[in-house]
Amino acid sequence: MTIININALGVTLGDPLFTDLNLTISKGDRIGLVAANGRGKSTLMGCIAGMFEQTTGEITRARGLRVGYVVQNISETAQNKTLYDLVLGALPPEQAEYESWRVDVVLDDLKVPYELQHKPLLELSGGWQRTALLAAAWITEPDILLLDEPTNHLDLHRIGLLQDWLSALPRDTPVVITSHDRAFLDATTNRTLFLRAERSRVFQLPFSAARAALTEADEADGRRFANDLNKAQQLRKQAAKLKNIGINSGSDLLISKTKQLSERAAKIEAAAKPAHHERSAGDIRLSNSGTHAKALITLDDVPIKTPDGRLLYTTGKKWIAQGDRIVLLGTNGTGKTQLVKMIHRAVMGESDIVKCAPSLAMGYSDQHLSQLDDSDTPMTAVAGQFDVGDQRARGLLAGAGVTIQMQDSRIGTLSGGQKARLAMLILRLRQPNFYLLDEPTNHLDIEGQEALEDELIHHGATCLLVSHDRSFLRNVGNRFWQIDRKRLVEVDDPEPFLQGQMAG
Repeated sequence: MTIININALGVTLGDPLFTDLNLTISKGDRIGLVAANGRGKSTLMGCIAGMFEQTTGEITRARGLRVGYVVQNISETAQNKTLYDLVLGALPPEQAEYESWRVDVVLDDLKVPYELQHKPLLELSGGWQRTALLAAAWITEPDILLLDEPTNHLDLHRIGLLQDWLSALPRDTPVVITSHDRAFLDATTNRTLFLRAERSRVFQLPFSAARAALTEADEADGRRFANDLNKAQQLRKQAAKLKNIGINSGSDLLISKTKQLSERAAKIEAAAKPAHHERSAGDIRLSNSGTHAKALITLDDVPIKTPDGRLLYTTGKKWIAQGDRIVLLGTNGTGKTQLVKMIHRAVMGESDIVKCAPSLAMGYSDQHLSQLDDSDTPMTAVAGQFDVGDQRARGLLAGAGVTIQMQDSRIGTLSGGQKARLAMLILRLRQPNFYLLDEPTNHLDIEGQEALEDELIHHGATCLLVSHDRSFLRNVGNRFWQIDRKRLVEVDDPEPFLQGQMAG
């Protein structure tokens, strides 16, 4: 049964975000909404929810349809509320007075610990804030659920719990999900919409299978376009020959035939549509300056401690050699970031507890992109640090997706995706032979994640990385270190750890 029908929908904000979009949403649909950063996913969700007005087209909703819309961030006005009060406030006042037990049921279903339920939201992590928004939407008993980047700020265990929660929803409840988490989309969706400025495509498949079908469809469009242009060219050649013969012979029939062939060629050319070429959000390119050292980093039973001195684990004897792409596995709070910070301090010469090769050149990026100064500008961040000249700096920034208009603005005004691409550009300009990366995909769309994967693998980069993105760590890692019972151990396969984390 169709509950929402979208017909010829378009939104233009300066440039068209999407045009002529047709989509039906029926009971039981679990739709993954996929597009690059800034290409209209949240805008489309707002249109479906009735919170944003489209430029063209129409949306027809079933009568009395209740929409549960989970946005990306808590509003400033809600930050001082407790998690419990935010969810309770989603109910009508009379219902909230007599049916507050509904809050307890929803929070229990979402596995929210009691000690967090009565804390102000501003004291909670982004992941718990996101869970609060989900609970507030679900308690209203919506007929359709719209989830905008629901896995942002969630660790692997919470992502697993969210997957389980979604799979336990009533089977006929439709859900629309925007996400850059490929593994999550594969686990939770049965249809995929690739949102484009023109000719968006829908497949009755989860993300990975739909992505393969999309590539095949785009390649078929490319072949069809080339064939159409070739047909038109052949017709024009025939027309040119007949025209010469007709003029020389004075044949009106041949001249008329020439006109017909030219008109057919013009119709084919007008109808021919080129294959879709995605406008990149910005290139991600890395480098690997190389080194003759066999071991870039040596850990000799190093103790990893909390900032207040409590022992978390010891590393044993470990080496990071050229070409190693090591993924650090461990549950939240076990000390992954502490090891990353310790290695960072050692490379910066602030500690001698970790041995570093003299030729080591580090590229570092943490999960908050704190290596970028929000009060700086992209232009000074590049031209001020590297001897590239102003003109080349502007070209490099434009190639990384930072437009001319944004290059002299504060870095703090950039989107998360633009900041991430700027950070990757600065990494490349440092010409490292070792990458230390803590959650490098946090702000990257799927195109950016895949580009980063390709660059790390193609350049034979040496890296130690932490990531909650299952697709990314599976694709990039060739060695895996796991924090297990106060020891850092090497494991052959990350899957037992990942499956343990994803289990409810």
